[in-house]
Amino acid sequence: MRYIGGKSLLLDNINQVIDKNTRNVGTVLDIFSGSGVVASSFKAKGYSVMTNDTLYFSYVLCRGTVCLNKVPEFTELGIEDPISYLNNLTIQDTGFTPDDCFVYKNYSPNEGCTRMYFQNFNAIKIDLIRLTIEQWKTEERINDDEYFFLLASLIGAVPFVSNIAGVYGAYLKHWDARTYNNLTLNPPEIRDSSKAHYAYHSDAGRLAQTVKADLVYLDPPYNERQYLPNYHVLETIAKYDYPVLRGVTGMRDYTEQKSVFCQKTNAGPAMRKLLADLDTSYILLSYNNEGLLSTEELSEIVGGSGIKSTFRLFEYDYRRYKNKIPNNRKGLKEQLYFVRKQ
Repeated sequence: MRYIGGKSLLLDNINQVIDKNTRNVGTVLDIFSGSGVVASSFKAKGYSVMTNDTLYFSYVLCRGTVCLNKVPEFTELGIEDPISYLNNLTIQDTGFTPDDCFVYKNYSPNEGCTRMYFQNFNAIKIDLIRLTIEQWKTEERINDDEYFFLLASLIGAVPFVSNIAGVYGAYLKHWDARTYNNLTLNPPEIRDSSKAHYAYHSDAGRLAQTVKADLVYLDPPYNERQYLPNYHVLETIAKYDYPVLRGVTGMRDYTEQKSVFCQKTNAGPAMRKLLADLDTSYILLSYNNEGLLSTEELSEIVGGSGIKSTFRLFEYDYRRYKNKIPNNRKGLKEQLYFVRKQ
């Protein structure tokens, strides 16, 4: 999944810094997990991993992949291949009607909606799959592991048929070629591991006061773009909570989920407190040199008396995913602040 600030291209650097500068790390907390790509890398390295994010769809992705050490067996469901079953589901196979289909009614063109996030057939399919998964859970035909495994497969499939340029802050005014593809679920990759892994859905500041880890990785927002407005459709599909939608794009309310790390006046104090509250031996913080906090400000926070630590700063030339929008900025650096707390 393409994700704002995703760290797929920085994984080697992240792991190199940890390998060269730490000892006896067994547990790692990824406190702003996003798509889960870094947490998955930590799991592959043999750590016991804890993930966290305020966005529920991010929690779903991590709970349904990173936290599982084997593919669920679905012994109580009575369906040999649930992924195949859901891929071939039709409205005739269910007791649902178009009136039950929230995504179809609110995110695809019909008599009551002009939004163009999905073609009608894919919108209805998303609804049928999501409603069926919830029905199986309510009827206790699947357990928590199986539930989140299936939800993660659905969330992972949706972007491949979404009519967007990259995020869900707006939809395209013409149908992109991908939207004509049939929504197809694929089993999420599950890494074998002998360690226990956990997922949290919490504010990072609150979690820092309750969870202990040998190393904490932080990838907070760098700028004023709040994440939920850019992923509100995925959040609604994950929760399927029938929210009141507003505006042209059908935005759900996100007042209570605004991140202080996206606010110029609050980012510094919030970062200082978060670092001080973390109960850990090592901290690895991702940022860049054009974020809300300047390199000088963040260096002072990271190395200041508030956490009594020593740190090293590693910088790398900015590496971006190829997309349709040119980016000619010069001098942009990805940064890793490595902290050894004392």
